[in-house]
Amino acid sequence: MQKFNKHIVQKSDTLKSVAVLYGLSTEDLKFFHNNHCKVQDMILIEITRQIEFFIPRTSVTDKSRLVNFSRGNRLVFQPEKSFSKYGVVINIENGDRKNELKYETSVRWLKTENKLHFFEIDRTSNLYLNEEEVNEIADLLAYKTSKVLYPLQLSVDESGKFNDIENTAVFKERWVKVKEEVYKEYDGETVNEYCLKIEKVLSEPDTLSLLLKNDYFIRTLFFGIYQSFGQNFKIEGVESFPIVNNAVEPNYQIEFEVDPLKDEYNLINIEGHGALHDERSIYDFTNKAPFSLIIEDNPKMNNEGNCRIVHYLNGETLLPESVYLECSIMLQEEKKIAVSIAIIDEN
Repeated sequence: MQKFNKHIVQKSDTLKSVAVLYGLSTEDLKFFHNNHCKVQDMILIEITRQIEFFIPRTSVTDKSRLVNFSRGNRLVFQPEKSFSKYGVVINIENGDRKNELKYETSVRWLKTENKLHFFEIDRTSNLYLNEEEVNEIADLLAYKTSKVLYPLQLSVDESGKFNDIENTAVFKERWVKVKEEVYKEYDGETVNEYCLKIEKVLSEPDTLSLLLKNDYFIRTLFFGIYQSFGQNFKIEGVESFPIVNNAVEPNYQIEFEVDPLKDEYNLINIEGHGALHDERSIYDFTNKAPFSLIIEDNPKMNNEGNCRIVHYLNGETLLPESVYLECSIMLQEEKKIAVSIAIIDEN
């Protein structure tokens, strides 16, 4: 992101007048400019040959452009009374095999309790696979039986990070009606086998919770970016994402940076870039090992994978307008997940 703004020097400008314009002292302006310009463009006492000044990113004449941070340049998650509809596109690549899923969903805030925010997620459209409405029997059964899950209720912590699914107890009750609807439309051994698998999952709460935890939309939207970004508007940490089917998700070391100024669309821009940072090898991930099968005092970290995430938050509510996440890992072939989420404006 841009580290500074520039002021084009006018004939009437003096060092003091430019400093006053941006709410700076003359010494602070001079110090900042001299630390970013070429040697020949440094200011000694007053403006001489300078064509432009380097100005701190947060020194603007229009203060409404500044992001409304709290202490420590923290973004505060305040989703109370919010309701949004999103379009979701998920691209999954395994080597040369590519599939795209599309659907629409709604996100409604329910309540805040014990430092957790509760939301209801509901599918509001049909599911499209590679631009066509699903029609293969396996895909149709997956879509029809997913009605057991929705509306889905989940909890999110104060940083906006997914915490847990909160209404798993009602899934068994919903299954009775959903199963009846499925058998009205389909029959045969495939349907029987599929329904038995669903019933087995519903009877194992831990397995069900793990499956829902791996939902790409939920994990992308509720990634946990409401944190203190510090003096330099950056934070660095280790985050995980369910790109592989493993009880212990791969870890990525990611640096996030927030632009302290809203863009021309009144949006807050946050970008994160990082690489895989995990002790487990390709062999470990392929065999679904929850930890490295080779124990070493100083293990060499596997960095064969990348992660990039971009958030655009509403400049007033600080809630997501759109999010893009791209995550990859090298297995026998490279696997890549790309999730695009964009708010649907119905006005």
